[in-house]
Amino acid sequence: MTQLLETAVFPGPDREKRSGPGGVFYRPVSTLTKGSGLALGIAVTWFSILVLIPLSAVVATALAGGWAAFWDTLTNAQTLAAIALTLGEAALVTVVNVVIGTVIAWVLVRDKFPGKRLMEIVIDVPFALPTIVAGLVLLGLYGPRSPISWDVANTRTAVFLAFAFVTLPFVVRAVQPVLEELEPEVEQAARSLGASGRQALTRVVLPALAPAIAAGAALSFARAVSEYGSLVLISGNLALRTEVTSVRILTYVEGGQSAQAAVVATVILVVALLVIVALDVLQRRVARRG
Repeated sequence: MTQLLETAVFPGPDREKRSGPGGVFYRPVSTLTKGSGLALGIAVTWFSILVLIPLSAVVATALAGGWAAFWDTLTNAQTLAAIALTLGEAALVTVVNVVIGTVIAWVLVRDKFPGKRLMEIVIDVPFALPTIVAGLVLLGLYGPRSPISWDVANTRTAVFLAFAFVTLPFVVRAVQPVLEELEPEVEQAARSLGASGRQALTRVVLPALAPAIAAGAALSFARAVSEYGSLVLISGNLALRTEVTSVRILTYVEGGQSAQAAVVATVILVVALLVIVALDVLQRRVARRG
């Protein structure tokens, strides 16, 4: 009985049984070969050079002046307005992308219609289009000379549209391959067992798509909070109104205030990491409930 319990609680050959002062415990056993270990070392070193060391330098610069200087920069009215605008619009765009992106992915996978291949190509345009060109396109369509008579230049709506334009493909491309692997027969089986359409959606489809949706949402949010190029032409970069954090950071850098720029960058970095972790926890709970 004890052996069966140990196997059930600690399955797999990748755990090693050890005894200690607190009793029996299990620890993971490395299965890396020499070649794999070398590859892992190279990957970690490269990742550290490109990501960890620069990020650490930014955080160190932000904290170099002490908490008082950090707080003074963070509570500056113009900086606080830029952070609030960026995070608010990025969160709103992410929610919209989760819904619209999932629907678009569903249509592309489950339906056949004229122009489907063209739509597949158009979805990826924001990936390939330089962001400054995207800003020019948005300004031409939604600026003072809008052909549809909808001028949103220098408003919060312009920030939302710019964020939405550059982030839409993330959820679509994250959900689409997972949905392609999810056969319609799975839903039909659930229906044949007595599940309603809503139950099949919430108990079968969404739990399977939850990791992909969460990944797409995390990428969408992270991309939005860092956006710059598509905003500079249409948002106007007006202090306390349409200025986003990327523009605020650039303003600090151009003014020789690298510590203040690092403070804003650190705040955005921490928020982005928290959002990614929260989405990961949420998708795990949804998948487990399913």
